[in-house]
Amino acid sequence: MRLGEYPPAPQSPQDLTPAPPAEPLEPDGVQAAAPDDPSYLALRALGFSKPLLASLSLKAEQHGTSLEDELLHSGLVTEKAYYGAMARFLRLPFVDRIDPDSVLDILNLDTQFQRPLQVSIHYQYRPRQTAMVPEAATLADRAASLEVMPQLRQNLVVTTPSAIREAVWRAGAQRRVRHTVTDLFDRTPDFSARTVMTGRQGFYGGLALAVLLSALVVAPFETLYILHVTLSLTFFASLLLRFAPIGLGSNTQIERYRQEPSGPLPRYTVMVALYHEAEVAAQLIESLRRIEWPRSLLDIKLVCEADDRETIDALRALRLEPHFEIVEVPDFGPRTKPKALTYALAAARGEFLAVYDAEDRPHPQQLREAYRHFRNVPKRIACLQAPLIISNARDSWISANFSMEYCALFRRLLPMLASLRLPLPLGGTSNHFRTEVLREVGGWDPFNVTEDADLGMRLYRLGYRSETLMRHTFEDAPVTAKVWIGQRSRWFKGWLQTWLVLMRAPQRLVREMGLGAFLIFQLMIGGMLMSSLLHPLIFLFIGMGIAAMLQAPTSELPLDAAVLFGIDLTNILGSYTLFLALGMSTMTTTEKTRIGRRWRWLPIYWLMISGAAWRAVYELRFKPFYWNKTPHIPSRKPAD
Repeated sequence: MRLGEYPPAPQSPQDLTPAPPAEPLEPDGVQAAAPDDPSYLALRALGFSKPLLASLSLKAEQHGTSLEDELLHSGLVTEKAYYGAMARFLRLPFVDRIDPDSVLDILNLDTQFQRPLQVSIHYQYRPRQTAMVPEAATLADRAASLEVMPQLRQNLVVTTPSAIREAVWRAGAQRRVRHTVTDLFDRTPDFSARTVMTGRQGFYGGLALAVLLSALVVAPFETLYILHVTLSLTFFASLLLRFAPIGLGSNTQIERYRQEPSGPLPRYTVMVALYHEAEVAAQLIESLRRIEWPRSLLDIKLVCEADDRETIDALRALRLEPHFEIVEVPDFGPRTKPKALTYALAAARGEFLAVYDAEDRPHPQQLREAYRHFRNVPKRIACLQAPLIISNARDSWISANFSMEYCALFRRLLPMLASLRLPLPLGGTSNHFRTEVLREVGGWDPFNVTEDADLGMRLYRLGYRSETLMRHTFEDAPVTAKVWIGQRSRWFKGWLQTWLVLMRAPQRLVREMGLGAFLIFQLMIGGMLMSSLLHPLIFLFIGMGIAAMLQAPTSELPLDAAVLFGIDLTNILGSYTLFLALGMSTMTTTEKTRIGRRWRWLPIYWLMISGAAWRAVYELRFKPFYWNKTPHIPSRKPAD
């Protein structure tokens, strides 16, 4: 039978009854499914061969699925052809599309996402119909019922699971998108970035600013000295945090759990949010098709904005297999990646869920490693972060320094934090979750533009932890200053949102996280924000120190000024040295070759970081939920 060809329809329910003799061995020695298996009988009656069913039955047993599931995901028959044959056998009309306006958005409508069986179709001038999805296991019983009660045929039609899902998506779109945007804020407003700054935070922030300005007027030199000391020590503390991974080492080169757990694999959901990504659609689908996981147990959601027809059409032109589903997100509320992901979360069918970006090329065995890891750790380990590797480091000095930054973060800092059971600021892609826990904590915050860091901190304060994986994901970094600054300013804006959300009740946060994790959070997020914003001041402080030493004899130089100058010099030189050491120490020879001598641009790169941080402060005030989209193009070179 060729792809898309309709199998011959059986003539009567008697064709589905078991035959007395046992099923013989097939030519290759494989025993087919039992002859009294209802699914096997139904598929034989529909015209599928014994050798094919024997092969599929072995896969079904191995994967813990049904014979029907394996057939529909085998690529040997299309969904439309399969259910069309069933409709002809049952002598019922067949429809491959349901008008969403004819489906009422009733209670529990979304249960059809998990197992689409039937929906009611309401018409204005004629009786309603029930669109059903027959199952091979019950086809004989259904056929017999229709023979006994033929009047049931009047209001029944046969359709496909995809047709039901698409109708349900559209029928409940407005209700679902409103719930997506408001649910986290309505349930736990303290966790939502919808309120940028609370009244209390505004009051204390304004008070602190007023005190600072007054002090500068009354005692300018003393105030500047205190600020200098405070900022230098804060920068130095952040420097020490980044020095720790060098002493503790890295465990990313060792896969912790290599043995596959016994029993069938679970269903795994993969979600990718896309917006204006038609150019990389083919590359993305090719990468997702390489994932080593049974297709019958994969649930891939390609989440697109409903008005992004170019991307949607590009995806549909690729003739996606049944385990792919395009989800169209209505234009409502902030147009952000976390809103799109949370909207699609309602239909996730997997026990575990992975998130990728449009330009990602994940390791084919990454899901396997994540599954082994999840099965060997306690349920409180709710998220696993895979390392990200920049594959276009040689394209520009910006992507080269970006590559070193990612090496330091994903191969050194995050594994260290995970080993010490501290909170992880997740990367925005290659995150693997327990789906149940993800729903429990409210999914992603639609208003936080760095949703990954926010979710990592929220998981930790609710009693969950994150760990790291070894199998990587390749992605490309921006190669121009304009694109890089746009992306980085969005990240900084989200980190500012995250810090403000968590610091609404500092005492409560200490109780939830513990004092040690609270202090690490302050250094990791707060310290990073402050050091980025004020990085140019370090150069000013060093210049002032040099000027003071040139003007005064060494014997008359105050000790505190000399110590402060030493700290400032350590901060700036130590930051650059650590950046290079953390990044280069985890790189392969090939990666170092790609970098070349582009690390010499590091001081300019850090000044660009400071510029992006100040832009983020501006955007937080005037357009806090604006998502600065990073454009992507297909990778020009294979990642080695």
